[in-house]
Amino acid sequence: MSFTSIVKNEISKLDTIETENISELSAIIRTIGNINNNINITTENASVARRIFNLVKEIYNITPKVIVRRGYNFNKNYIYILEINNKINYIINDLSINTNIPKEYIYADIDLKRAYLRGVFLGSASINDPKKSRYHLEFVVDNEEYASFVSSLLNEYNLNSKILKRENKYMIYMKEAEKIGDFLRIMGAINSLFYYEDIRIYRDHKNMTNRLNNCEQANVDKMIETANKQINEINKIISIGGLDLLDEKTKEAATYRLKYPEVSLTELSEIITLETGSPITKSGLHHRFKKIEELASKIK
Repeated sequence: MSFTSIVKNEISKLDTIETENISELSAIIRTIGNINNNINITTENASVARRIFNLVKEIYNITPKVIVRRGYNFNKNYIYILEINNKINYIINDLSINTNIPKEYIYADIDLKRAYLRGVFLGSASINDPKKSRYHLEFVVDNEEYASFVSSLLNEYNLNSKILKRENKYMIYMKEAEKIGDFLRIMGAINSLFYYEDIRIYRDHKNMTNRLNNCEQANVDKMIETANKQINEINKIISIGGLDLLDEKTKEAATYRLKYPEVSLTELSEIITLETGSPITKSGLHHRFKKIEELASKIK
């Protein structure tokens, strides 16, 4: 089962009050309803179909006709069609689905806005499993004005949603992991949120560990490259018998580098300080190797 289906199954079972149910049903029919002489609502999710059936029955005392068909897609999932044949005009006006933007009473307060967004999700959304390579939540709607309206509702919660035209449809999407988690909380999908956050935290921790390991490996590679360069320069000087051209402290640094070819500059300064009793800092040691580099350059 996809993560989208898991989330939809969870929020389809929420206990909500009638005013919220009206807002939710308004969004569902607006996104996946087809209105002609009757109202047809089509979904591939059985839990969503049951939710719609119960909402229509509870709010309008109507029992929708349910048609089940085998789909034509690759998985051949069942398609559930709910057909409403009574009180059509009354339902359309009551749910405010006869215009692109519903009337304000449908989303008048924070609870109604959450219910409306829950309905939009049940009707038109998909969300990637957090185990996948990227975080992504999208809603696909048929109208630019309506897409802007849904996006504005989302952004009232600082979810940073954006709109993209896709052929003759409009996609409202979010790609920030934390924002998607916030949206699950807003809808009341608490169990899905816990799963999502557990995976997200694990992935973030793993990515941080990988970045630290890569950074550490890069530092090691850089240290080895620097040490090899210094050794090559020292050997070049030795090849012409030029080590005595260096002052005693620089010659000492060269000798210790040859003796400890794999240590970092910091470690080498600590070794020289310990073995000679003469303190030398990393900066001071770097200055001595600079002299070695200059002499090797002249020899070259």
